[in-house]
Amino acid sequence: MKIAVGSDHAGLEMKNAVLDFLKEIGVAFRDFGAYTPDSVDYPDIGESTAEAVANGDFDAGILICGTGIGMSIAANKVTGIRAALCTNAYCAEMAREHNNANVLVMGSRVIDVNTAIEIVGTWLHTDFPNEPRHAKRIDKISGIEAKYNGGGR
Repeated sequence: MKIAVGSDHAGLEMKNAVLDFLKEIGVAFRDFGAYTPDSVDYPDIGESTAEAVANGDFDAGILICGTGIGMSIAANKVTGIRAALCTNAYCAEMAREHNNANVLVMGSRVIDVNTAIEIVGTWLHTDFPNEPRHAKRIDKISGIEAKYNGGGR
């Protein structure tokens, strides 16, 4: 599994802890920034990270900003992305099992680093079971996306 990871300046510290965790468990990743605590615009990093997932260069993505809201909005504008803002491990599990979320989003001002690591671990180790009822709903989401964006993946 290859993961695209990005944060803005507010999420930098948490992102670095997540990268350390990914290294520890042997998951390949690419860091899309931010690289310093200098202010950056979250839509730029959210888009580039999500686009790398949507293009198939990465299996999934993780995004972090102050609340997670901005990154969620930005990532979900990219066709083919189902970004889920998670605040606990249960949300991460359901985001994968029910929604087949391909981008995990967290807020560094909302949760602590230990919770973030727990969320990432749960999200990475939960598969989409492709049950008909959930697959049908994902197809409906793709249909909405196609209706408004002229596409869908």
